[in-house]
Formats: sequence, structure tokens, C-alpha cells
Amino acid sequence: MGRRLYVGNIPYNTGEAELQELFGRAGNVESVRVMRDAATGRARGFAFVEMATDEEAERAASEFNQYQLGGRALTVNEARPKPEGGFGGGGGFGGNRAGGGGRREPRW
Repeated sequence: MGRRLYVGNIPYNTGEAELQELFGRAGNVESVRVMRDAATGRARGFAFVEMATDEEAERAASEFNQYQLGGRALTVNEARPKPEGGFGGGGGFGGNRAGGGGRREPRW
């Protein structure tokens, strides 16, 4: 397991300091980043926590997965790398596609 953890289903009012303290019970926390909406600054309900070692990350994942925080059960597992392209690969938006668009009715 890697050192970086995904922490999902966190209450929207949870900040970095609270997660730092919680995950500090499992070992040394190197960084905490609560993900926020770029436009509003509102928390998006998930965060990334990086532990000092793989062992500490594994301990934190097993200890805090399904942990109740603010009435919500946390989801904690190893963070997966972001897929290249940002939209989950293939397809996506835009591109140089002709826009044909729908059925055309004949004009009389």
C-alpha cells in the first residue's frame, strides 16, 4: 500500500486540522488536503491524507475506514493516481469531431 490515502464521505465542515489530529493517532501525518470547490471554496466531501510510511497508511486505513465522524462513516483506502486527461480517459469533451446532430426534415 502507498502512503497516500483517499478519505471520502467526510462532513462538509471538517477541516485539515481535524483530519490531521484524527489520522495522527495512526502515525505521522505528512500532509492533509481537503478538496474544495474552486468557485465557492466549499468542501467537496473528500480529502487526501499522506502518512509518513506505508505501514502507517495501512494502519490508518484499517483503523479509520467506516469510522464515524460527524455522523458519517468515512471511506478510507489507498489513493489511486488521477487518470491522464482528467476525464477518465477516452472520449471526453470537444475534440475535432464533426457535429452532425440529429435527423433532418426535408424542406418543401
